[in-house]
Amino acid sequence: MMEHDGPLLPVRYPKHWKEYALIDSGNGLKWEQFGARILQRPEPQALWSPSSSLTALRSMTHWRFEPGGSRTASWIPQHRTGKGSGHSSADGAMGSERWPITYQSPTLKLRFHLAMTAFKHVGLFPEQADNWEFIASAVKALPAQSKVLNLFAYTGGASLAAAQAGAQVYHLDSVRQVVDWARRNADLTGLAGLHWVVEDARKFVQREIKRGHVYDAILMDPPAYGIGSSGERWKLEDQLGALLDEVKQLLHPQRHAMLLNAYSLGLSPLILRAMLGPSYADKDLECGETALQDNHGRLLPLGIYARATKGLFLPTTPTR
Repeated sequence: MMEHDGPLLPVRYPKHWKEYALIDSGNGLKWEQFGARILQRPEPQALWSPSSSLTALRSMTHWRFEPGGSRTASWIPQHRTGKGSGHSSADGAMGSERWPITYQSPTLKLRFHLAMTAFKHVGLFPEQADNWEFIASAVKALPAQSKVLNLFAYTGGASLAAAQAGAQVYHLDSVRQVVDWARRNADLTGLAGLHWVVEDARKFVQREIKRGHVYDAILMDPPAYGIGSSGERWKLEDQLGALLDEVKQLLHPQRHAMLLNAYSLGLSPLILRAMLGPSYADKDLECGETALQDNHGRLLPLGIYARATKGLFLPTTPTR
């Protein structure tokens, strides 16, 4: 049997969170602190046992998410931190409560509105913070006022990072409610001038190709599955190759940055490297896992990523 003696695949996790913490994980659950609130949410990747006792974890939890589909899922109060009706608003937020959280590093200071939604999310994926740092670094290496396109942009963490670093940002998502949420995050952060686009990502990209438009950086976080506004079905493994081919046509041919993030169990960092490798030198392409480190030092894997650059010199940052 042949063995590969190359380096281990990189694992990246954020190191600058002060208002967020992954407290513990295990038994298909995770316990997280978002500002003043401690939440318990399902986590299918957490196949091990928690480091702390369940009694201790439950005693500190303010809210736990009970799955059941978009109609019957609910957040169950354990120790109430404020008022909440349990009803879902237009953007999926449960009740009328929102609360702020700040991400601050030597490079960035971003603020977000959080809310407990009927889909277990709170409007923020904290594991993405290390990717925000990459985005800011790439924008600073590009010419001033570089154009950045963020596809499947959700509530805008990557968009805010690019804008704060000095880019012209085009934030695109097919769901108007989450684009409105991203606008509120930009306002809270004190950023103006972002371009907000509500549209299907591939249709927008195809039209931009026809227009001859070029971007200096493109960021993507496509869903594993989805249904478009016209009923078209999306499965990432089936459409990723075509999407990458189209995105390549929009990127500046001499100098650019590209970030792909994915949460699909049908993909791996090795698959991303095989797909992107022909277009980039080894030193300009990094594919690995995205994770969070809990308070006990254990890493919780949550997704995969690919970072690629062309014609840029970026400072190297350690993984793991």
